[in-house]
Amino acid sequence: MTTRHRAGLCAAVTLVLALTGCGGDDGAEPSAAPPAASSPAPAASADPDAAERKAVLASYTAMSREQMKAYRKADASGTDLEKYATTEALGQIRNDLANMKSAGTVVRGELGHDAEVTELDMEAQTPTATLSDCVDLSAYETYDVKAKKVIPLPTEQPLRYVMTATAERWDGRWMVTDINTQGGTEC
Repeated sequence: MTTRHRAGLCAAVTLVLALTGCGGDDGAEPSAAPPAASSPAPAASADPDAAERKAVLASYTAMSREQMKAYRKADASGTDLEKYATTEALGQIRNDLANMKSAGTVVRGELGHDAEVTELDMEAQTPTATLSDCVDLSAYETYDVKAKKVIPLPTEQPLRYVMTATAERWDGRWMVTDINTQGGTEC
């Protein structure tokens, strides 16, 4: 596999959120005492950690968006990756960017994501989450800047595959700590 194909594959693989109405006047005469206010009790959430799961997904989605900004120019400058990814995850992204820069490639198009939180441990000293993301490469392209052409994905690369990521809650916000692009099954 050539360096350009490897860089393109690395970039492809490394890449992850009721209103009620009020009744109107029914024409009834007003009574001397207003009726007692009665409102239904709020529905209990089926998942007590739903807000945390939503926050994990929001952080992962924001990190993925910033990652694509960097991949479009093979450079992380001008992105907010540090807001959403730890040193370890940033290292993975920076390694991809270095490979892309060396190969003279950038990313065009979009990388599709369908992520969900599959594990959440809010009892740990540092709360952790695991995500599963069905990555879609159908609108994704690796582009050779010097040759001015698209580099096709390797024929063995599935267009949709599962990758995983982990996140930790630091100072009240979720940070992506690892992106595992290896061994994903098709989705």
